[in-house]
Amino acid sequence: QVQLVESGGGLVQTGGSLGLSCAHSGSAFRITAMGWYRQAPGKQRELVASITNDGSTTYADSVKGRFTISRDNAKGTVYLQMNSLKPEDTAVYYCNAVKDYLYNYWGQGTQVTVSS
Repeated sequence: QVQLVESGGGLVQTGGSLGLSCAHSGSAFRITAMGWYRQAPGKQRELVASITNDGSTTYADSVKGRFTISRDNAKGTVYLQMNSLKPEDTAVYYCNAVKDYLYNYWGQGTQVTVSS
């Protein structure tokens, strides 16, 4: 079982920055990728950014150039630095971890609100 503990998020004005972090419990060697998803009211959950064990990253087109995902394997933690935030970035952000390339685990979610 993998447990994910998220921190960060909150309220920020348009153009501001926020950082999210997510730490997973247990051994890291079977965690093959970690990432962040978000879900806005009335919308489906969507991938924001992900990072694999070897550091390969994927970003949604809407956040490229503004968000940066990073990972500290020793700490079992993934980070999301969000800059130049827009009102459309408002959503609940969920940490995700993939174990053995197959099993998905989710954090409890953290609210990010960007005011215009």
